[in-house]
Parts: sequence; structure tokens; C-alpha cells
Amino acid sequence: MSNAKFDSKSFNAEAFGKYIDRIPSTKKNELLKSGVLKNSISIAEAFSSQSGAYYARLPMFERLKGTAFNYDGQTDILSEKTGSFERGVIVVGRANAWTELDFSYDITSDTDFMDNIAEQISEYWAEVDQNTILKTLEGVFSMKGANNIEFINKHTYDITKNEKNTVNAESLNNAIQNACGDNKNKFSVAIMNSVVATNLENLQILNYFSYNDANGVQRDISLAAWNGRTVFIDDSMPAEYVEDETSPYTKYTTYILGEGAFDYADIGAKTPFEMSRDPKTNGGEDTLYSRQRKVFAPFGISYEKLNQESLSPTDDELADGSNWSLVSDNNGNFIDHKAIPIARIISRG
Repeated sequence: MSNAKFDSKSFNAEAFGKYIDRIPSTKKNELLKSGVLKNSISIAEAFSSQSGAYYARLPMFERLKGTAFNYDGQTDILSEKTGSFERGVIVVGRANAWTELDFSYDITSDTDFMDNIAEQISEYWAEVDQNTILKTLEGVFSMKGANNIEFINKHTYDITKNEKNTVNAESLNNAIQNACGDNKNKFSVAIMNSVVATNLENLQILNYFSYNDANGVQRDISLAAWNGRTVFIDDSMPAEYVEDETSPYTKYTTYILGEGAFDYADIGAKTPFEMSRDPKTNGGEDTLYSRQRKVFAPFGISYEKLNQESLSPTDDELADGSNWSLVSDNNGNFIDHKAIPIARIISRG
């Protein structure tokens, strides 16, 4: 093993980070690819301007409202004030490390250390990020309080107890109308378990996109559409086995999201990657340490950190509904839930 390449003193963390970005991931992680993450300059700037910050409260401006006055030359025009909501956003910090032995390299000399580690880290962090989003969604749909529960009820289309308890041609349209009414066009993607997708395929509801190859033959590609929304298939979507007295079943959650449903910012860590050399242990070994700090902030939802013990939320704390709430002005006024392009369908397949 060449010290010039792996020794901690000569390890180029920036080059290694770029190298990782070039390694393709073989995992699905469809949430990260679906366009629901919108890079937020305001969130990035909020944290870059505060040394050591891990939590920020950002304004969300209220839409103009009020009844127009009659303009007849004798009616006074009274002005109204515009309001603003407050939205809490939290930085999620995660870290891990991996060790490679000198002896392992010696007995598998054709194994490229950098390719092997870089490829696995790329896939690993993609899975971590998707899990963070799923835990966040779990927390959002576990919120407490009247206004928050109204959001959950309106944005959840549960058909597990219906006579037709599996998804069908009407399920998506009904779900997004129930969530956002005439604002349902904000939804653009549906992310579902393969069981749900297979059911839709059997009903011939999914329309797969196609293209013409070099020979002019039309071929399907893996992307499909359901009622005009792009479908992503990923078995990491929630599936829960239910012990029903008469007939046990599995309930599947399909998330329906709009573009930019999550504001995203890579806050970064002081040292995202570093290598440590230990020449003594196990005959010599190198350990790669990796760290990241990112924000995944659902639109219109505020992280309140009411139940958080450290400066970064754990997965359990992200999934805790008491840490989340619809954004408000702290005077009892909440954002209109119809503005939030986040919904779910719960079905038996």
C-alpha cells in the first residue's frame, strides 16, 4: 500500500470528494432522483453566516389577503398589513468510518482500494439521505395539534379499510384533490413500493415512457406515468405488516410530492473526508472518516426541536411528530395546508 496515496498527511480530501461524486450508485434511492429536492440559497446563507449554527428560524411571507373596497369616490380605502410565518430548519449531521487492512490488500492485490471505498461511500450516503427524508415524512405525518392533524387527515388517503383496498385508476387523483383541492396540479411525482406498482401494471394503468432506438424500434424505459405524474418505484417506501384478527395484511405507503417539496442545502463539514494511518494495529491499517451536515426541510413545515437532546436530530427524533408543525405566525395563524405539495396514499397494494 503506497503511503503517497493513502497516508493521512498526503490524503487530498477535496479530490476524494469529487471522485466519490463520479461513482454511479446502483441503489434505487428514488426520492433523491425525483426532483422533490430544491436547492435553497436562503438556507445555505443562513447557516454560512452563523458560526457553528445548527438550527435557524426563517421567515415565510404570507400571501396578500383582504376584501377589495368599492372604488366609488366616497369609500375610504383602508390598508392592511402583510404577515409572515416562521419556519424552523435543522441541520442533520451524520458520520461514519471504514477501515481497510494492509493484509487484505496483500492477499487481494488486484483490488483497487480507492474505487472500492469510494463506490460504497457514494451508495451509503445516498441511502442515509433517503432515510433522513423518510424519517422526516414519518414525523410530518405524526404531528400533533388541531391544525396539524387537519393537514394529516387531508393529505392522507387511506383505503386499507375500503372495499377496494388496493390502488386503482382513481386513487391518485382522489388523493391529491383531497389534499390540495384546485391546487392539485402542484403534485408531480409518485414514489411507491414495487407491490403497488405491479398492481397498477396489472390494471394497465401505468403508462411507460418510450423512445425510438437507432433502428427505429420503439422501446419502453423504466420511467412511467400515473394520471400524468411521474412514477418512481422503490421498495424502501414504508410497508407495515398489520396483525388483523380476521385477515392479516401489509399496508403500503405511496408518497405523492411536488417539485421542490423539500428545500435542501448541503451545509458541509469542516473535514468531510480524512484518512488515518495506524501502522501497528492488525499489522497496519488505514481508516477513512466521512462526515456530512445537510438540511432537508419540507415546504410549509417547521422543525420545532421540542424533543431533541443534541445538536443534530437522531432518526427517532426526526420521526417524532412533536418536533414538527405547520409554519405559523405564532399568533394562531397557520399556513394554508393546500399550499403544501406533500401527500400519501395508504393501501394494501
